[in-house]
Amino acid sequence: MTTNYTAEYLASLVHELSKLPQETEWVEFKVNNADPQEIGEYISALSNSAALVGKAFAYLIWGVEDSAHTLVGTSFKPHAARVGNEELENGFCGCSRPRFTFAFWKRTSRGRPSSCWRSSALTGSRFNSAAWNISALARTRKS
Repeated sequence: MTTNYTAEYLASLVHELSKLPQETEWVEFKVNNADPQEIGEYISALSNSAALVGKAFAYLIWGVEDSAHTLVGTSFKPHAARVGNEELENGFCGCSRPRFTFAFWKRTSRGRPSSCWRSSALTGSRFNSAAWNISALARTRKS
């Protein structure tokens, strides 16, 4: 699910989150991590953690270096990422239990692309890695 926000809003969001003194239970920074398995596990953990600390949303932001929180850019493109023939976004919808609302955004600031994933906080979510396995994903789509 993609939600349309203005470029100014997205720039402000990334700027505000990058001002945090360190990564938190509900915010994680990556530069180019495109591994679908790891992304799914991060999404699940961040969503659960956000709920535990009383936050409405969790964020995974690509293009921000995690120690200094500097915008360095990313080559990761969530809307182009796939596992087999499955789009990353669609795969996440089917591999998380219970299902939760989320959105991927991309933006460019000062010539540096970044991407942001935001999820609703949700206790008890888990990433079903067996369903994410390409062969298991193909089997579940046939039934």
